[in-house]
Parts: sequence; C-alpha cells; structure tokens
Amino acid sequence: MATISVGELLKEAAERFGLKLAAGVNGLSNKINTSRIQKPGLLLTGLLEKLHPERIQIFGKAEVDYLNSLSPDKLKLTLKLLKKVDAPCFIVTKRQKPPAFLLTLAEKKKTPLLTTHLTTSLFIERFTKYLEERLAPMTTMHGVFVDILGVGVLILGKSGIGKSECALDLITRGYRLIADDAVIIKRMSPTTLFGIASDIIKYHMEVRGLGIVNVKDLFGITAIREKKQMDVVVELTQWNPDEEYDRLGFEEGLHEILGVKLPFHRIPVSPGRSVATIVEIAARNQLLKIMGYHSALEFKKNLDMAIKKQ
Repeated sequence: MATISVGELLKEAAERFGLKLAAGVNGLSNKINTSRIQKPGLLLTGLLEKLHPERIQIFGKAEVDYLNSLSPDKLKLTLKLLKKVDAPCFIVTKRQKPPAFLLTLAEKKKTPLLTTHLTTSLFIERFTKYLEERLAPMTTMHGVFVDILGVGVLILGKSGIGKSECALDLITRGYRLIADDAVIIKRMSPTTLFGIASDIIKYHMEVRGLGIVNVKDLFGITAIREKKQMDVVVELTQWNPDEEYDRLGFEEGLHEILGVKLPFHRIPVSPGRSVATIVEIAARNQLLKIMGYHSALEFKKNLDMAIKKQ
C-alpha cells in the first residue's frame, strides 16, 4: 500500500494547498495511507463510533467555533476525546487561527497541526483528488503509451521489436505520445488505469540509429499528453509461421494490470507489415466497441443468419 508522510506532503503540496505547519513538528513522520478524510463533527460530542482514526481530521469553521464555545469543563472532556484520535495530522481551514488548546494538544500528541487559507469544501475537494492520485496503487511497465483518437493504447514487446518506431509513425499521423520506454501506471479506481511518464524521460523517445529525440520540440505541444486513461493493450511479437494468431476476433484476449483486465491484442511483426496502421485500427476498433458496436460479432451474426436462410 502506498503511503506518504506528513513531512513529504508539506514538501510536495504546501504551496499548492497553502499548507503551513502550526504545531506538532515531531510528528512529521506520521504516515498517510488513505485518501479518505474526515470532519470531526459529532465526534467532538463523544460519538466515537463513527471515528476513522487513520484519516486526516479537518477542522472547519463549525468545528473551531464549537470548540471555542465550550465551557472549560466540556472543553476538557472534548480534548480527552481528541487525544484518542490517532490521525496522521489535523488541518484547520479558512485562514482560521488554531485555538491555543488545539496547538498544545498537537504538540503533546506529536500530531502535526496544519493550516490552509482554502475554504473547507474547496480544500476537501482538491485535497482528496490529490491524495487519490498520490496514494494510488502503481507499477512501471516497459513499453510505449500513446493516445489514438482518445483511446489509450499501451504497446508492449521485447526490446528492439519496434515499439518506439511504431509510436513515432503514429505521432507523425497526428496522434499523441504519453510515455516511451517506462510507463508509470496507476489504478485510480477499481477498474480504471492511467498511464504517465516519469519526469526524467517525459516527452523523449529513443529511436535506434538517431538516439534520444524530444517529441515536444520536434512536433509541438499537440504531439504529447501528460496523462491518459488506459483502454487497450497491444503486444508486438516476432512473426512465427508455426504459431496460430487470431484471425476472426470473436474472442477478445485480456491483459491484467494491477488487478484490472484490459482488452489485449498480439500483433505479429514481419517485413512489409505496417504495424502502426494495425495498431491504429486496433484503437479505432476499440472505440467502436466502447460505443457498443463489435465488428467481428456483427459479422458472425450476419454469417449465421445467412447460413440459416440456406
């Protein structure tokens, strides 16, 4: 499971979310392992059954005003409840000044207390999306990832089979590169994968005989894309006359990545075959399937009807 410490969070996203450390510096190593966050709300009144201790606790205006309105005795009881909350950190929103007793609690618990100028609703919306992406299950695969007519195509194959050359041919046709050589894949939901490039090799491709080229500089901003949903996987293989290849397409192969199964095609490579054209057709055909039309099954249906009429 992916995690991020509160200290790493501040380094990566402090400017983006206006986060500042107000107290609890000794707890910066606390780990965040879920994108779900929680507003204490009724927890402050003692309703601990709904407490999710692993979540970041957000103190909006309602929570801060409620705490400030409590009598000394009730406040003491409420602070005892908060001591039981083993959250990675507390965050106070809307430019509110954290109450002194909350700062003291954060120091004693070694729980970082952060502040942000953003309103509670806006912060929760943006911050949750950030954590979902940051903590998403991830893997890296050797291949090329391209966007063809809005269809994310992952091209796999052994080194030297022609993956980058195929992608370069597709780029010259107006399609877009997301990543070459090392594709970082994240699962953003139970059934959705996204592919991105690492910061080091972003926009670059290796073309044998030429070396490293910058696709963005050569073809312009329209030839690249930062991130794309993955829709289909294509594997380039060396042509083997003794091997059987799918010639009808009635049964669709599947390729599993991070527990998600994607449509899969094996394309044999041999002299004279336009691999880029075949990959483009695979993307166009997948687009038809997404829209509810399966060419091979429609052909089979028409063929069965013609046979029955005879």
